[in-house]
Amino acid sequence: MLDALTVATAVAALALAAWCGWAAHRDQPTKDWHFIGMAVVTLLAVIQLVVGIVQLARGEKPGQGTTIFVAYLLGAFACIPAAGFMSLAERTRWGSITVAAGGVVLAVLEVRLYDIWGG
Repeated sequence: MLDALTVATAVAALALAAWCGWAAHRDQPTKDWHFIGMAVVTLLAVIQLVVGIVQLARGEKPGQGTTIFVAYLLGAFACIPAAGFMSLAERTRWGSITVAAGGVVLAVLEVRLYDIWGG
């Protein structure tokens, strides 16, 4: 895996979590700007998914197993879009809290992906 991409994705996810957490603190739902932030973080996760699949296709192997690595890659990819869709269903501060929690979960998944790959 690309260490810089993993760090960038985790930092962007934590920034999104802080931003949406601040919106929840101010009793606001997710807004259009938050969805743009979610799109940026999701794009980083898609790039990481593609890089991970390409590395597996080239014959590189993660240190703790291919199956668990792919499962974490897919989970990291789906984390923010799932939180975004849930925030659309809950147009209160709890929607912002959902996205903030999704950002924290993605950051933890990134740490775990790094660990699984053998970092």
